[in-house]
Amino acid sequence: MSMITATAWVPRGFAAPFPTKYTFDEDEFARIAELAKIQLDDANEDLEDARKEATDSNGAEDMKEEDGSDDEVPSKTLKSKADADDDLQEYDLEHYDDDVEKDKKDEGMGMGMFGNVKSLAYHASNEDDPYITMKENEEEDEDREELQILANDNLLLAAKVEDEVAHLEVYVYEDEADNLYVHHDIMLPAIPLCVEWLDLPVGKSNVERDSRANFVAVGTFDPDIEIWDLDTIDCMYPNAILGQGGDTGSDGLKKKEKKKKKKSKKANDEFHVDAVLSLAANRHHRNLLASSSADKTVKLWDLNTTKCAKSYTHHTDKVCSIAWHPKESTALLSGSYDRTVVAADMRAPDAKVPRWGVESDVETVRWDPHDPNFFYISTENGIIHYHDVRKAPASPAASKPVWILQAHDESVSAFDINPVIPGFMATGSTDKQVKLWNIQPSGPSMVVSRDLDVGKVFSTVFAPDEEVGFRLAVAGSKGMMQIWDTSTNPAVRRAFASRVAPVEGEIKERLVGVGEDSSESEEEEGGVEAGEADGGEGWESMDEE
Repeated sequence: MSMITATAWVPRGFAAPFPTKYTFDEDEFARIAELAKIQLDDANEDLEDARKEATDSNGAEDMKEEDGSDDEVPSKTLKSKADADDDLQEYDLEHYDDDVEKDKKDEGMGMGMFGNVKSLAYHASNEDDPYITMKENEEEDEDREELQILANDNLLLAAKVEDEVAHLEVYVYEDEADNLYVHHDIMLPAIPLCVEWLDLPVGKSNVERDSRANFVAVGTFDPDIEIWDLDTIDCMYPNAILGQGGDTGSDGLKKKEKKKKKKSKKANDEFHVDAVLSLAANRHHRNLLASSSADKTVKLWDLNTTKCAKSYTHHTDKVCSIAWHPKESTALLSGSYDRTVVAADMRAPDAKVPRWGVESDVETVRWDPHDPNFFYISTENGIIHYHDVRKAPASPAASKPVWILQAHDESVSAFDINPVIPGFMATGSTDKQVKLWNIQPSGPSMVVSRDLDVGKVFSTVFAPDEEVGFRLAVAGSKGMMQIWDTSTNPAVRRAFASRVAPVEGEIKERLVGVGEDSSESEEEEGGVEAGEADGGEGWESMDEE
């Protein structure tokens, strides 16, 4: 099994040109020991509980046995002392040292494992060793060159599950070279469900709080949120953990109480107790991160302290999607499986909030980046709702959207609005189709539909930079990542002619991808090339009316 559940772009200019290798020193050991202390205590308590249960069950079974049966067990399983002595006689351990003494007299040195160590040549520096042909500096330069990230490269993050192993893959996308490859990856403790890029250094004591950084927050089936430094390779442990796993308090009674809460999965104001389904970083107040969970709560985290600042309970079911307002820095949009969407001011947790209703479970919510008075809702029934936030209904049942679009026959599992090109929308579905839309004042119209061979589509995300504004990252149930240059599609060029640079002659379709593994790469590359020539199968284009 291999699938990509979520993706996120990193804007250009934030990644370090030369990522550093992870250094495990005494300070790092102390940091990891402190972060992992509660997890180890919980594991030990679980182990003791399991042992106690096993002991109690075995004791009950022994009570039921007949009295004569206990005497028969030792005779079958234990050897007598005489049998044990016979087994050791073949090794003649009593005369073991005599052979070593004899070797010293006869040969002048021991014939043990390190008997000839004095005859070995030793060089103070590897440069003096004639058998080492590749010098140390050459190796370092070669590794440094392989890890280099250029200023015009984009990083792309993919939350992936492969053969029951969860990890975060960090891709480098070279647009000019049509190249996409995995730069490094990060092992995760559970299946990842959401990722959010952060530009704030979290959990680093040697840098200023407001300095620019390249981090990522990952939400998984576990209730904790892990934060990793993307500019460090081969990290063993996250820089910070938001939740119960990151609480380093030493009060034993407090730990016991928290453990009971965790087992009962009762929602609280301090940490999530169920899977983290969505994350949203506040770009105006960079130290704030919002999270939503299957425990029906939305939590606001202070990244400077890595503590929960406030918890909100606006919904009665799993909260699957959240989004910060592009202009109003304290307004948060949240969508839930209770079939409602809430726009809340996070400064007033107890205030009455406007609420919109939809016909089925909410999948995704998005503000319109080009007109923040409006927002989008995608649902399980394949419908897109477009609402005016200024026209809040008296009740969810009275909701009246500006327009409704039946985008897919199945769930709209992936959805995004282009941040650079107004009116450019992408949807993906469990029907394996990716559709591009042109949103005009009269309403949306489909531009093109395509099966990109990623399986069920779980993520469609536009690139954040203007230079690559038409690039769409698509991933799904097959565990493959595809970068689609939508500006090379004829229907897209016609629909957004004013935003596409004119090119003479025929344009070849651009689709850049990385296969699941190297053994399948040739076959997959052949399939992509065949589809690039003339669009291939799976195309459905509609000219702009």
